[in-house]
Amino acid sequence: MTTRQAARLSTLALCTALAASFALPARASGIPAVHAKAETAPLFDDEAGGNANADDPAIWRNAADPGRSLVIATAKQGGLRVYDLDAQQVQSVPAPAGPGEDDKPGRFNNVDLVRGLRLGGARTDLAVVSDRGNDRLRIYRIDRDRPGGPLTDVTDPGARPVFSADQAEVNEQRTAYGLATWTGRATGRAYALVSQRNRTRIALLELLATPAGTVGYRQVRTLDLPSSFRLPDGATWTPCAEPGDLPQVEGMVVDPSDGTLYAGQEDVGIWRIDAGLTGTPVLIDKVREYGVPGTYDEQAEECLPGADPGYGGEHLTADVEGLTLVTEADGDGYLLASSQGDDTFVAYDRERDDDHEYEGAFRITAASAALDGSEVCDGAAALNAPLGTRYPHGLLVVQDGRETPGDGEREATGFKFVDLGEVLDAVD
Repeated sequence: MTTRQAARLSTLALCTALAASFALPARASGIPAVHAKAETAPLFDDEAGGNANADDPAIWRNAADPGRSLVIATAKQGGLRVYDLDAQQVQSVPAPAGPGEDDKPGRFNNVDLVRGLRLGGARTDLAVVSDRGNDRLRIYRIDRDRPGGPLTDVTDPGARPVFSADQAEVNEQRTAYGLATWTGRATGRAYALVSQRNRTRIALLELLATPAGTVGYRQVRTLDLPSSFRLPDGATWTPCAEPGDLPQVEGMVVDPSDGTLYAGQEDVGIWRIDAGLTGTPVLIDKVREYGVPGTYDEQAEECLPGADPGYGGEHLTADVEGLTLVTEADGDGYLLASSQGDDTFVAYDRERDDDHEYEGAFRITAASAALDGSEVCDGAAALNAPLGTRYPHGLLVVQDGRETPGDGEREATGFKFVDLGEVLDAVD
């Protein structure tokens, strides 16, 4: 979440109050509503709560017993949380400390999965995490029935920082941020695509199994997205940010069928890029605020917008956050994006031949007084496959950036579990 987005939270208070009310009409503002079936316990970003802050989920399907599948989710400085399909926690994995007392601690930002990497002579499923605090990837083997919890750290101890030259640069925190994994269909090689915080850079890293049974990585190449844009009137526009910061990418997902990366540049829009980071990126949709000039107010620590020249898109309100795919066997399906600024989710046609046509939008609103909706959503993950009797039509898991804890006195975040069939009905 950017500074500009944080400053916008107070202006969204009324919208959030409406979204949190279970009396909200099913088609508020013409956008259909769906409801969560379950939610995780709230996470608290304070000392008492272990500085845990929900961010990004991934769904691991247990092929042998889909009803015992798992959701693996980041909690920033609180590390990782693993949940069952009832949204009950089954494991908590702490983030590692920094190398020195004065160095930044580990901070787990995004997570994605790799299926079937050969490790120690066997095919292994992995959870790959961007550790923003230490500027590294952390890799965990997944074993559903392992005593003590399904995740085991198999990160190569010699893994180097992704973007930083030394610990001084790591502490500046222009570090590993967004993440998506990808396995090449022709080669079987596994990769992670990692974005850099407060920069426009994306790095392609190949994941490498070691003889010791750990997993490391090597950088293949990098790509820098634009930070300034030529507008139709000939003016040059740069999204407003804190001095020295560039418009970053966080939400990313790769379509496994053709190796296409979709990357959300938070204040700009959604890019389509070859997952090998070759070729020319294509901006497939823009945020409504695209082209709006802004001036950063140092005292208020926020951007003050100018007049809107009218060059923005129609569907996304900055920030663009969690991106996920709903895949179908025939190549059809949806690209879903969290439109964080208006608490909606936008669906685009997955097929490139249809130019990723806008298909619709939905909100996740409260199911009851005890089960609220999702607001200010960061991360999202969808899986279009049966997951036992609880989610026979698949599952969508989204971050809730404004969770409502029982006491109502502490700010909290969490994750909502939504029946994917209900989402598809809303979009269709």
